Amino acid sequence: MTTSTNGGTAPAMRPLLLLPGYWLGAWIWGPIVESLTGRGVRAQAVTLPGLESSQARRDQVHFADHVDFVVANLEAFGEPAVLAAHSGSGAVATAVSDRVPELLAKIVYVDSGPCTDGTIPVPDLPAEATELPFPGVDALPATGASVEGISDQDKARFEALAVPHPAGACREPVELHDSRRNAIPATLVCCSIRSEQVRELAAAGEPTFAAVNDLTDLTFIDLPTGHWPMFSRPDDLAELLYREAADA
Repeated sequence: MTTSTNGGTAPAMRPLLLLPGYWLGAWIWGPIVESLTGRGVRAQAVTLPGLESSQARRDQVHFADHVDFVVANLEAFGEPAVLAAHSGSGAVATAVSDRVPELLAKIVYVDSGPCTDGTIPVPDLPAEATELPFPGVDALPATGASVEGISDQDKARFEALAVPHPAGACREPVELHDSRRNAIPATLVCCSIRSEQVRELAAAGEPTFAAVNDLTDLTFIDLPTGHWPMFSRPDDLAELLYREAADA
Protein backbone atom coordinates (compact mmCIF):
# COMPACT_ATOMS: atom_id res chain seq x y z
CA MET A 1 0.00 0.00 0.00
CA THR A 2 1.07 3.61 -0.59
CA THR A 3 0.04 6.74 1.32
CA SER A 4 -2.10 9.25 -0.56
CA THR A 5 -1.76 13.03 -0.31
CA ASN A 6 -4.88 13.29 1.88
CA GLY A 7 -3.42 10.98 4.51
CA GLY A 8 -5.31 7.86 3.43
CA THR A 9 -3.98 4.84 1.65
CA ALA A 10 -4.15 3.95 -2.00
CA PRO A 11 -3.41 0.58 -3.56
CA ALA A 12 0.01 0.01 -5.09
CA MET A 13 -0.81 -0.24 -8.78
CA ARG A 14 0.76 -2.52 -11.33
CA PRO A 15 1.47 -0.97 -14.74
CA LEU A 16 -1.04 -1.93 -17.40
CA LEU A 17 -0.38 -2.68 -21.07
CA LEU A 18 -3.43 -2.69 -23.37
CA LEU A 19 -3.58 -4.65 -26.63
CA PRO A 20 -6.22 -3.92 -29.29
CA GLY A 21 -7.92 -6.65 -31.30
CA TYR A 22 -7.97 -7.09 -35.07
CA TRP A 23 -7.99 -4.01 -37.33
CA LEU A 24 -7.45 -1.59 -34.45
CA GLY A 25 -4.71 0.55 -32.96
CA ALA A 26 -3.99 2.07 -29.57
CA TRP A 27 -6.68 4.69 -30.27
CA ILE A 28 -9.45 2.24 -29.35
CA TRP A 29 -8.21 2.32 -25.74
CA GLY A 30 -7.93 6.14 -25.62
CA PRO A 31 -10.70 6.93 -23.07
CA ILE A 32 -9.64 3.96 -20.93
CA VAL A 33 -6.00 5.07 -20.82
CA GLU A 34 -7.05 8.64 -20.01
CA SER A 35 -9.22 7.44 -17.14
CA LEU A 36 -6.57 5.12 -15.73
CA THR A 37 -3.67 7.56 -15.97
CA GLY A 38 -5.84 10.18 -14.32
CA ARG A 39 -6.09 7.83 -11.35
CA GLY A 40 -2.36 7.20 -11.17
CA VAL A 41 -2.05 3.99 -13.17
CA ARG A 42 0.87 3.57 -15.59
CA ALA A 43 -1.42 2.59 -18.44
CA GLN A 44 -0.14 2.27 -21.99
CA ALA A 45 -1.99 1.17 -25.10
CA VAL A 46 -0.01 -0.03 -28.11
CA THR A 47 -0.55 -0.34 -31.83
CA LEU A 48 0.81 -3.66 -33.04
CA PRO A 49 3.19 -3.76 -36.05
CA GLY A 50 1.43 -3.39 -39.40
CA LEU A 51 -1.59 -1.60 -37.95
CA GLU A 52 -0.15 1.90 -37.76
CA SER A 53 -2.20 3.12 -40.73
CA SER A 54 -3.92 1.97 -43.89
CA GLN A 55 -0.60 2.59 -45.71
CA ALA A 56 1.53 0.51 -43.34
CA ARG A 57 3.47 -2.43 -44.76
CA ARG A 58 1.78 -5.67 -43.75
CA ASP A 59 3.26 -8.22 -46.12
CA GLN A 60 6.32 -8.92 -43.94
CA VAL A 61 4.61 -8.86 -40.53
CA HIS A 62 4.46 -12.17 -38.68
CA PHE A 63 2.79 -13.35 -35.48
CA ALA A 64 6.22 -13.46 -33.83
CA ASP A 65 6.65 -9.75 -34.59
CA HIS A 66 3.56 -8.97 -32.52
CA VAL A 67 4.83 -11.14 -29.68
CA ASP A 68 8.29 -9.54 -29.77
CA PHE A 69 6.75 -6.07 -29.78
CA VAL A 70 4.61 -6.75 -26.72
CA VAL A 71 7.52 -8.36 -24.85
CA ALA A 72 9.67 -5.28 -25.50
CA ASN A 73 6.95 -3.00 -24.14
CA LEU A 74 6.55 -5.14 -21.03
CA GLU A 75 10.30 -5.13 -20.43
CA ALA A 76 10.27 -1.32 -20.56
CA PHE A 77 8.06 -1.18 -17.46
CA GLY A 78 10.85 -2.63 -15.34
CA GLU A 79 8.43 -4.65 -13.20
CA PRO A 80 5.71 -7.27 -13.72
CA ALA A 81 2.66 -5.75 -15.37
CA VAL A 82 -0.98 -6.47 -16.11
CA LEU A 83 -1.57 -7.32 -19.76
CA ALA A 84 -5.07 -6.60 -21.06
CA ALA A 85 -5.92 -8.20 -24.41
CA HIS A 86 -9.05 -7.60 -26.42
CA SER A 87 -10.54 -10.06 -28.90
CA GLY A 88 -7.98 -11.53 -31.33
CA SER A 89 -5.04 -10.23 -29.33
CA GLY A 90 -5.78 -12.97 -26.83
CA ALA A 91 -3.57 -15.24 -28.94
CA VAL A 92 -0.73 -12.72 -28.69
CA ALA A 93 -1.20 -12.47 -24.92
CA THR A 94 -1.09 -16.25 -24.61
CA ALA A 95 2.16 -16.45 -26.58
CA VAL A 96 3.65 -13.62 -24.52
CA SER A 97 2.70 -15.38 -21.28
CA ASP A 98 4.44 -18.51 -22.55
CA ARG A 99 7.56 -16.56 -23.51
CA VAL A 100 7.98 -14.29 -20.46
CA PRO A 101 5.71 -15.42 -17.61
CA GLU A 102 7.95 -13.58 -15.17
CA LEU A 103 6.96 -10.23 -16.72
CA LEU A 104 3.25 -10.71 -16.08
CA ALA A 105 1.43 -10.06 -12.81
CA LYS A 106 -1.91 -10.83 -14.44
CA ILE A 107 -3.62 -11.20 -17.81
CA VAL A 108 -7.05 -9.68 -18.41
CA TYR A 109 -8.81 -11.10 -21.45
CA VAL A 110 -11.50 -8.66 -22.61
CA ASP A 111 -14.14 -10.62 -24.55
CA SER A 112 -11.22 -12.86 -25.41
CA GLY A 113 -9.33 -15.78 -23.94
CA PRO A 114 -6.24 -17.96 -24.06
CA CYS A 115 -5.52 -20.38 -26.87
CA THR A 116 -3.94 -23.81 -27.11
CA ASP A 117 -0.63 -24.80 -28.68
CA GLY A 118 -0.86 -24.95 -32.47
CA THR A 119 -3.89 -22.66 -32.71
CA ILE A 120 -4.15 -20.82 -36.04
CA PRO A 121 -6.29 -17.75 -35.33
CA VAL A 122 -7.66 -17.39 -38.89
CA PRO A 123 -7.10 -20.80 -40.50
CA ASP A 124 -9.09 -20.13 -43.67
CA LEU A 125 -7.08 -17.08 -44.76
CA PRO A 126 -5.66 -17.80 -48.27
CA ALA A 127 -1.93 -18.45 -48.43
CA GLU A 128 -1.45 -15.64 -50.94
CA ALA A 129 -3.22 -13.03 -48.81
CA THR A 130 -1.05 -10.36 -47.20
CA GLU A 131 -3.80 -8.92 -45.03
CA LEU A 132 -7.15 -9.63 -43.44
CA PRO A 133 -9.46 -6.85 -44.67
CA PHE A 134 -11.76 -5.02 -42.29
CA PRO A 135 -15.25 -6.19 -43.31
CA GLY A 136 -17.00 -2.97 -42.28
CA VAL A 137 -19.00 -2.25 -39.15
CA ASP A 138 -22.31 -3.30 -40.70
CA ALA A 139 -20.87 -6.72 -41.56
CA LEU A 140 -19.45 -7.44 -38.10
CA PRO A 141 -22.60 -9.04 -36.61
CA ALA A 142 -22.58 -11.61 -39.42
CA THR A 143 -19.09 -12.65 -38.26
CA GLY A 144 -20.39 -13.22 -34.74
CA ALA A 145 -19.05 -9.95 -33.32
CA SER A 146 -21.80 -8.00 -31.56
CA VAL A 147 -21.89 -4.22 -32.00
CA GLU A 148 -24.46 -3.84 -29.22
CA GLY A 149 -24.21 -0.53 -27.40
CA ILE A 150 -22.00 1.27 -29.93
CA SER A 151 -23.33 4.68 -30.90
CA ASP A 152 -23.66 5.77 -34.51
CA GLN A 153 -20.87 8.28 -33.90
CA ASP A 154 -18.52 5.59 -32.63
CA LYS A 155 -19.48 3.27 -35.47
CA ALA A 156 -18.44 6.00 -37.90
CA ARG A 157 -15.13 6.43 -36.06
CA PHE A 158 -14.59 2.67 -36.07
CA GLU A 159 -15.21 2.56 -39.81
CA ALA A 160 -12.85 5.49 -40.45
CA LEU A 161 -9.92 4.28 -38.34
CA ALA A 162 -9.96 0.49 -38.78
CA VAL A 163 -7.23 -0.91 -41.05
CA PRO A 164 -6.49 -4.37 -42.50
CA HIS A 165 -4.79 -6.81 -40.15
CA PRO A 166 -1.47 -8.38 -41.24
CA ALA A 167 -2.18 -11.86 -42.58
CA GLY A 168 0.97 -13.36 -41.11
CA ALA A 169 -0.08 -12.24 -37.65
CA CYS A 170 -3.30 -14.26 -37.74
CA ARG A 171 -2.51 -17.11 -40.15
CA GLU A 172 0.55 -18.53 -38.39
CA PRO A 173 0.25 -21.09 -35.56
CA VAL A 174 0.72 -20.14 -31.93
CA GLU A 175 3.61 -22.16 -30.49
CA LEU A 176 3.58 -22.75 -26.74
CA HIS A 177 6.23 -24.49 -24.62
CA ASP A 178 6.17 -23.26 -21.01
CA SER A 179 3.31 -24.45 -18.79
CA ARG A 180 4.13 -21.74 -16.23
CA ARG A 181 1.85 -19.47 -18.27
CA ASN A 182 -1.15 -21.35 -16.86
CA ALA A 183 -0.35 -20.25 -13.29
CA ILE A 184 -0.39 -16.53 -14.11
CA PRO A 185 -3.51 -14.99 -12.53
CA ALA A 186 -6.05 -14.41 -15.30
CA THR A 187 -9.38 -12.65 -15.55
CA LEU A 188 -11.89 -13.26 -18.31
CA VAL A 189 -14.10 -10.22 -18.87
CA CYS A 190 -17.16 -11.68 -20.55
CA CYS A 191 -19.10 -9.20 -22.67
CA SER A 192 -20.84 -10.61 -25.74
CA ILE A 193 -20.66 -14.16 -24.33
CA ARG A 194 -21.59 -14.52 -20.67
CA SER A 195 -19.34 -16.30 -18.18
CA GLU A 196 -21.80 -19.14 -17.63
CA GLN A 197 -21.70 -19.96 -21.33
CA VAL A 198 -17.90 -19.72 -21.42
CA ARG A 199 -17.66 -22.16 -18.52
CA GLU A 200 -20.02 -24.58 -20.25
CA LEU A 201 -18.16 -24.42 -23.57
CA ALA A 202 -14.80 -24.91 -21.85
CA ALA A 203 -16.09 -27.87 -19.86
CA ALA A 204 -17.44 -29.41 -23.06
CA GLY A 205 -14.00 -29.13 -24.68
CA GLU A 206 -15.06 -26.67 -27.38
CA PRO A 207 -11.72 -25.88 -29.10
CA THR A 208 -12.03 -22.09 -28.91
CA PHE A 209 -12.38 -22.27 -25.12
CA ALA A 210 -10.36 -25.40 -24.32
CA ALA A 211 -7.33 -23.50 -22.96
CA VAL A 212 -9.53 -21.96 -20.25
CA ASN A 213 -9.46 -25.34 -18.51
CA ASP A 214 -5.67 -25.11 -18.10
CA LEU A 215 -5.66 -21.86 -16.13
CA THR A 216 -5.16 -22.48 -12.43
CA ASP A 217 -5.89 -18.96 -11.09
CA LEU A 218 -8.90 -17.75 -13.04
CA THR A 219 -11.60 -15.16 -12.35
CA PHE A 220 -14.70 -14.51 -14.45
CA ILE A 221 -16.29 -11.06 -14.61
CA ASP A 222 -19.45 -10.36 -16.59
CA LEU A 223 -19.66 -6.98 -18.33
CA PRO A 224 -22.76 -7.46 -20.49
CA THR A 225 -22.53 -5.52 -23.74
CA GLY A 226 -21.25 -6.00 -27.28
CA HIS A 227 -17.81 -7.11 -28.36
CA TRP A 228 -16.25 -3.63 -28.02
CA PRO A 229 -16.84 -2.42 -24.44
CA MET A 230 -14.30 0.37 -25.04
CA PHE A 231 -17.06 1.98 -27.08
CA SER A 232 -20.18 0.78 -25.32
CA ARG A 233 -19.13 0.75 -21.62
CA PRO A 234 -15.84 2.67 -21.35
CA ASP A 235 -16.34 3.94 -17.80
CA ASP A 236 -17.20 0.50 -16.48
CA LEU A 237 -14.29 -1.09 -18.32
CA ALA A 238 -11.87 1.52 -16.98
CA GLU A 239 -13.09 0.92 -13.42
CA LEU A 240 -12.76 -2.83 -13.89
CA LEU A 241 -9.19 -2.52 -15.19
CA TYR A 242 -8.30 -0.17 -12.33
CA ARG A 243 -9.38 -2.81 -9.84
CA GLU A 244 -7.46 -5.50 -11.73
CA ALA A 245 -4.27 -3.42 -11.64
CA ALA A 246 -4.76 -2.74 -7.92
CA ASP A 247 -5.34 -6.42 -7.12
CA ALA A 248 -2.44 -7.82 -9.18
